[in-house]
Amino acid sequence: MEGSAPIPMRQYLRHPTDIPLHFQLTDQTASRQQPLRDIGHGGLCFHAREPLPPGTVLSITIALHGPPFRAEGTVVWCRPADSGHDIGVRFADEETGFAVRMVEQACHIEHYKREVLATEGRRLSGEQAAAEWIERYAEDFPT
Repeated sequence: MEGSAPIPMRQYLRHPTDIPLHFQLTDQTASRQQPLRDIGHGGLCFHAREPLPPGTVLSITIALHGPPFRAEGTVVWCRPADSGHDIGVRFADEETGFAVRMVEQACHIEHYKREVLATEGRRLSGEQAAAEWIERYAEDFPT
């Protein structure tokens, strides 16, 4: 995307760090798992032990239930943080936006499911967790 203006990265929703993200440098075969920090229309942020320089192209996978979310992105910033680095990634295309919104909601629902089990001892199916989360939180979910 040389010569084009970067897609602005909006203020992200804070995500639980129990949602894993796998990333792979496009010129390597090994994948690394790191905790997802934030995700939004324009990109995402994750925590990594090693820094990644801006301009690095990554293949990103977030596996919840069903087919995993996959997208290509470019590192736009890298900041030292908590025994490592927070890495900001801009998605390669704007069409990824709708899929990201679905992943964003799925991350919240999966975290809700885990939280209910830990705090209330209730084991919810994916459908039950989705129905409860939608009833309680969907109205406040940013559009």
